[in-house]
Amino acid sequence: METEMLWYDQLATPIGQLLLIANAAGLCHVGFEQERHPWSDAGPQQYAPERLAEVSGQLREYFAGSRRDFDLDLVPRGTAFQCRVWAGLRRIPYAESISYGELARRINQPTAARAVGLANGRNPLPIIVPCHRVIGADGSLTGFGGGLERKHWLLAHEAAHR
Repeated sequence: METEMLWYDQLATPIGQLLLIANAAGLCHVGFEQERHPWSDAGPQQYAPERLAEVSGQLREYFAGSRRDFDLDLVPRGTAFQCRVWAGLRRIPYAESISYGELARRINQPTAARAVGLANGRNPLPIIVPCHRVIGADGSLTGFGGGLERKHWLLAHEAAHR
């Protein structure tokens, strides 16, 4: 079996450097510095900012406050359940937040709040698939692969650019 080629770029943002990784089908990974679940694909990788120019451009617009939704080809790798959770995340409106329990209800798994939380934590496309919009049932900021400081920043950024 032939290994797929992966292209990467890095993007400086107000919340630190982001690692962007794509394959021929689309964006596979957005990573933070010192992330909890780093990219682990051992396939061939090539620095290719031109292949990730659209991703970088849309992220710059988001951080400038002029973009609320992303229009990119996404190819997250995960289980069927994780992919359902990640699809549910994409339906959370900009500048709004919901609890893990509410997300579980929205994907028709009302008793799976903990499993939803685990899948949320394994989201390979943070910011673009907005896992930062999921908070604790009591309104507290809980778990985020990029750290709670970044989660707080992202929520405050969206609130300021409603």
